[in-house]
Order: sequence, then structure tokens, then C-alpha cells
Amino acid sequence: MIGFPFNVYGAAFLSAFAVTALALPFWRRWCLRIRLVDDPGHRKIHDAPMPLAGGLAVFTGVLAPLLAGGVLMAGSWAGTSGGPDVVATLLDSPTASAFGYGFSRRATQLLAILVGAAAMGALGWLDDRHELRPAAKFSGQLLIAGLVAASGVRITLFVENELFSYTVTLLWILTVTNACNFMDNMNGLCAGLGFVGAWCFAWAGAIHGQFLVASLGFLAGGALLGFLPFNFPRASAFLGDAGSHVVGYLLALLAILPSFYTHQHPAPLAVLKPLLILGVLLGDLVWVVLLRWRLGTPFYVGDTNHLSHRLVRRGCSRTQAVLLIWLTAATLGLLSFRI
Repeated sequence: MIGFPFNVYGAAFLSAFAVTALALPFWRRWCLRIRLVDDPGHRKIHDAPMPLAGGLAVFTGVLAPLLAGGVLMAGSWAGTSGGPDVVATLLDSPTASAFGYGFSRRATQLLAILVGAAAMGALGWLDDRHELRPAAKFSGQLLIAGLVAASGVRITLFVENELFSYTVTLLWILTVTNACNFMDNMNGLCAGLGFVGAWCFAWAGAIHGQFLVASLGFLAGGALLGFLPFNFPRASAFLGDAGSHVVGYLLALLAILPSFYTHQHPAPLAVLKPLLILGVLLGDLVWVVLLRWRLGTPFYVGDTNHLSHRLVRRGCSRTQAVLLIWLTAATLGLLSFRI
């Protein structure tokens, strides 16, 4: 009988939190040194250059514990010194076997996910640095999503057709990635919504015994929570496009990886769970795109018609608007566990 590995999930969450919090000051200094900053200007609420260090810190917080865990697992299988003792402390034998099976069965997919996250971060970094043309940025996103789909990380929606699976997967990754990019418009907003989403996906995976998926979710959640004190309510660093791309990409993948519908849990409506968990992000994206289309402006040109801006115009402070949106996302996330 495999137990519920609270120790592993706790270690993933806390290590990602700690690594991100420790790495952020280093990345902040580096960004200031190379002038990777968001300068004040049109539609900006800050009055001094802000280092775009959040994405680098969050990616470090996810990657470093994951690599450390992989090394420990590999050491336990090879019988090297240190590895078996640590793994034996954290995991009983059946759970260690389940994690090992997950790592081995999904090794190619996991590598593709990490490479894709690095590539999304690099694409966002280039956009932060050089303000890429929308067509160039979209082409990069499409290429990365296609490579990840080619690794086998795909949506099926009960339709056994490879072209359909590829198409839906590409659209999903592009949609969620850009939804996060659009929603990164107030201190803490994107990072907080990313934390809520990752936390919900992590528990959804954990409840269904999908250890590897849950661990990735807790890593992402811990990393984002480790960044939030530097970004909310007052910011000393921003996520930047590098960060929002990584957050959106990871949320999209966390929605694809779990099997919400299984023979053990035959609930067809469970495939709607990701739409609820990401309901605020997706709803805001649909709203602003339709509004821009109606106004005759390109959908990729930013404005102040996002949910956060509208709440501020209704009398909320920026902090209150962000907290209200977080609460809405958390409520939808909790409702997702009812289906």
C-alpha cells in the first residue's frame, strides 16, 4: 500500500520556496548590473527602474530542487553513498518505487518540459531586453509548444486523433501562456494567480496518486510563493515577460499532465477542472481580446481594461484589487474539487 508522501511534497514546496527567496537578491543585483529593468513609462505605475529578476528566481526555485531530487533518486538506484540514506528517510519502499517509475516512464517528457520552460523563459527574456515583434514572440511560443507536444505531453479530450491532439495542445499552451502575460499588470497579481493555480493542480495530482505531477505543482507553487514577498504589496522586482512566460507555461503543462478522468475516478466533467482553476486568467484574456476586437485595436496591444484595472476604477486600491482577484481564483479552485 502506497502512503500519501506528505514529506516529499513538503520538501518540494519548502525547498522551492527557500531557493527562490535566496536566489532573488542575487538575480536582482545581476539584472540591475546588466540593465535588465522595466523603466517607468506609459501605463506603468512605478517611478524607478525595476529589475526583471522574478522569472529567473522562480525558474531557479523549480529547477534546483528538481535536479537535486533527481540526483538523490539516481544515487539510490545506483547504490552510491548518501543517496539511499536520504531517499530512505523521505520515502518508504513502495512510494520510492512509484516515484522511480514516474521518473523513468516520463523521463523524456520531463526533460522536454524543463527545456520548454527554459526556452519560454529565454523568449520572455529576449522580449524584456529587445521588445520582440508580436509575430516573432508568437512564433517562438508556437515552436516551443510544438516541441513539448511532440514529446508526448498532449491533450486528447477522448478524441483519438493525433492532429486534433496536437492542435488542441498547442492552442492550450499558447492561450494560458499569453493569459499570464496579459495578467502581469499589477504587483503580485500574476505570481499570486500562478501560486493558486499551481497549488490546486498539485493537490489534484496528489489526490489521484500522480506523484510526479503533484511534485511539479508543489515545486512551482513554492517557487512562486518565495517570490511574492519581493513583489507584493510593494515590489523590489518584477516577473517580467520571462517570468510570466514561465508561469503561464508551467500552469498549462500542469493542467495537461494529470489524468483527471480515470477508470478509478470516472467523472467525465473532471476534464473541466483546469478551466475552473484557471478561470480568472482565461476569463480576463477572453474579455480583453473581445473588447479590443470590438474597438478595432490589435489584441496584443496593451491597455487598462483588464479586471484589475476595472476594479481600481471602481474604487479599490491596487492592493485590494489584487487580493480580491486572488480570492476569486482560490474560490474557483476550491469549486474545481467538487467535480
